[in-house]
Amino acid sequence: MAYYFKETSHTFNEYLLVPGYSSSECVPANVSLKTPLVKFKKGEEPAISMNIPMTSAIMQSVSGDRLAVALAREGGVSFIYGSQSIEDEAAMVARAKAYKAGFVVSGSNITPEGTLADIIALKEKNGYSTVAVTEDGSENGKLLGIVTSRDYRVSRMDPATKVKEFMTPLQKLVTADESTTLKQANDIIWDNKLNSLPIVDANGNLKYFVFRKDYDSHKSNPNELLDEQKRYVVGAGINTRDYAQRVPALVEAGADVLCIDSSEGFSEWQKLTIDWIREHYGDTVKVGAGNVVDRDGFLFLAEAGADFIKVGIGGGSICITRETKGIGRGQATALIEVCEARDEYFEKTGIYVPVCSDGGIVHDHHMTLALAMGADFMMLGRYFARFDESPTNKVNIGGTYYKEYWGEGSNRARNWQRYDLGGDKKLSFEEGVDSYVPYAGSLKDNVALSLSKVKSTMCNCGALNISEFQQKAKLTLVSATSIIEGGAHDVIQKETSLGTSK
Repeated sequence: MAYYFKETSHTFNEYLLVPGYSSSECVPANVSLKTPLVKFKKGEEPAISMNIPMTSAIMQSVSGDRLAVALAREGGVSFIYGSQSIEDEAAMVARAKAYKAGFVVSGSNITPEGTLADIIALKEKNGYSTVAVTEDGSENGKLLGIVTSRDYRVSRMDPATKVKEFMTPLQKLVTADESTTLKQANDIIWDNKLNSLPIVDANGNLKYFVFRKDYDSHKSNPNELLDEQKRYVVGAGINTRDYAQRVPALVEAGADVLCIDSSEGFSEWQKLTIDWIREHYGDTVKVGAGNVVDRDGFLFLAEAGADFIKVGIGGGSICITRETKGIGRGQATALIEVCEARDEYFEKTGIYVPVCSDGGIVHDHHMTLALAMGADFMMLGRYFARFDESPTNKVNIGGTYYKEYWGEGSNRARNWQRYDLGGDKKLSFEEGVDSYVPYAGSLKDNVALSLSKVKSTMCNCGALNISEFQQKAKLTLVSATSIIEGGAHDVIQKETSLGTSK
C-alpha cells in the first residue's frame, strides 16, 4: 500500500508571520542578509557566502551573462543556463568573469562594412549602446573605431548607411594599453571626459572596455559579490549527462559554483555526477543538487556530497510537472520538512548544508516566508525574467510591455537533459509553458525594493539577520477567508493616472 503523508501540502500563501518583540535597534538599515551559499563545518566559514539571499534560475529566459553581472553587483549569484552548447555556456561564464575590476570584454561588435540597421539590431538584441568596430567583427579583433548613440540619428539616416561612414574612427579615440591599471584607466576617462576607454594590445587588437558608468556603479554597490581577484562571482548549470565534458570547460572559464539542473534530484544520476566531480576536483569545485521535496531526498543528496540542496517540484510559475506527471508538493510544506532535516543533519554531523527554496514565490512577502521557514536563499525565475538584464526580448502587447518567459521543460527550451531518466535524448512531453511576464525595468531597483520589504518584516519579528529570524519567527496557517481579508476589500479603489488600481 502506498505511503500517505498525514499533513496537507501547503503553499506560501497559506501562511502569515506573527510579529514578535522588536527593540529600537531593529531598523532595516541594521539588518544583514548575508547567507551561506555552500556547505561548511561547524565553527568554520563557508567558502562562498552571498550578501543577499537571492540566486537566479538556471533558465534560458533568465540567466545570461548580463544578468549574472547585475545580480552579483547586488550581492547575489546567477546560475547561467546549461541548456546550450558547452562552448556557449563557457563563453557566457567567461564574459561575466571578464568584468574583472571594471575591465569588460566587448559584448557588441561589428565590421566597418556593417550597416546602421545592423547597429540598431545589435542594440535591440543586447542593450549595449557602445559597439566596437573591429576588422573581423570579433570582440578581440583589430580595433578600427567605435559606434555610440552620439554617432547616428535613426530618424535622419538611411538604415543602409555603412558603419565606416559614421563611426568614430580609431585616430579620434583615446585608448590605453594592456598594462593600464583600473585606477589609471579611470583617471584617463575623467581627464578626457570619456564615457568609455578601449584597452588594446601591442598589435592594436581590442582587449577590453573600461566604462565611466561602471566606476560609478562600483561605488554605489557596497554589496557586490567578488572573488579573490575582484571578479564577480558567477554560477553555472550542469546536467547529469555530459558533466565529464561540461564541468572542466566551466571551471576553466572561471565558474565559482555549479548546480545540477534537474526537475527531480532524488536519483542515482545526481550521485554519479557529484562522485565524478569529487573524484576529479575534490572539494575545490562547489556543486549544488536537487530538486527534492522531503527529508529522504535531502539526506540522500547531503550524503552524496552536495554543497547546497534545492527544494521544490512543480511550484514554478511556468512549471506544469504536477499537472502532467502528478508529482510534487506544496512549496511551504516541502521547505519546512527539508529544513528540519538539514538542522538535524547539522546536529548529527557538524556539517551545515544550505537549503535553496526554488519555486512558488509569487509575491515579495513569499521570500520572507521562505527565509522564516528555514531557507538560506531562494532561486527565482519569473522574478528575474521581468528585468532589463534578462536575455529575452521586450515586446509591446496592447500598449503594455512584457518580457518573454519560457520553462526549461517547454519545447522551446528543448532541455531534455533536465528531465532525463536514461532514455532517448529527447523531450518526450512538455513540463513547462511558453509565456510572457510584465516588464519591470532594472534589476537593481526591483531587488532593492523587494529586499527592503524583507528587512522591514524581519524587524517586525525582532531579527537583525537571517539566522536570528529563523529562530524567532512565528508562523500561522490561515484560512481561505483570512487570505481574502488580507487584501483590499469592501472598498471602491481609486484609479491612478495610469488607469490601474493602487
